[in-house]
Amino acid sequence: MPTSTPGAVLLDIDGTLAETNYIHTFTWARAFRETGHPVDAWRIHRRIGMGGELLLAELLGDRLEELGAAVKERHSQYYAQAAEEIHRFDGVPELVDAIRTRGARVVLASSASPDEMAILERVLGISDVVDAITSAQDVEDAKPDPDLVQTALDTVDATPEHAVFVGDTVWDVKAAARANVPCVGVLTGGISAAELTEAGAVAVFESVAELLSDLDASPLRRAWSGG
Repeated sequence: MPTSTPGAVLLDIDGTLAETNYIHTFTWARAFRETGHPVDAWRIHRRIGMGGELLLAELLGDRLEELGAAVKERHSQYYAQAAEEIHRFDGVPELVDAIRTRGARVVLASSASPDEMAILERVLGISDVVDAITSAQDVEDAKPDPDLVQTALDTVDATPEHAVFVGDTVWDVKAAARANVPCVGVLTGGISAAELTEAGAVAVFESVAELLSDLDASPLRRAWSGG
């Protein structure tokens, strides 16, 4: 039986709906290198998904005040230059349609900056069919803080009991858990199923396309059936 309270599926974008994690990794790496503070790409990739300010703080350490603004500006510049390389993963519009057809709402919940969101919305092409979109400008604290997840819930008046988050990093899983929302993981961001599960993911799929193929048996069903 459908739940009397419309539920919500909260969808991360980077690495979940769009192929961006490695683009972020290498544009951050170039930005760090060109400001005189080289960082190995694997260290950067491990932090993709947390907010940019947290990423900078962890990777710059005591040089944050000295270099943070310059690294952030260069990353934004290089990411914009690489926008043509970004593509939408298979099954994204079909997944959104299937969720909404079942009576649940869909929120795009991203930590992206306004400039990055403009690129992502253009690539995804689904802004007019989702119920809400939230990004970095709508929250005070980035993942793994639960602020982004709670804000996404609030935009559609949903409760944690009837919501599910879909993401690709441990930061997604941790943020959702802190908001009492279960998280379904996908592997398209480059994080292993073991790591996502250890962080607390209730299920892991290869991609949103695979999730779509098993939608009614997946944890997303709590958004429309309450179970």
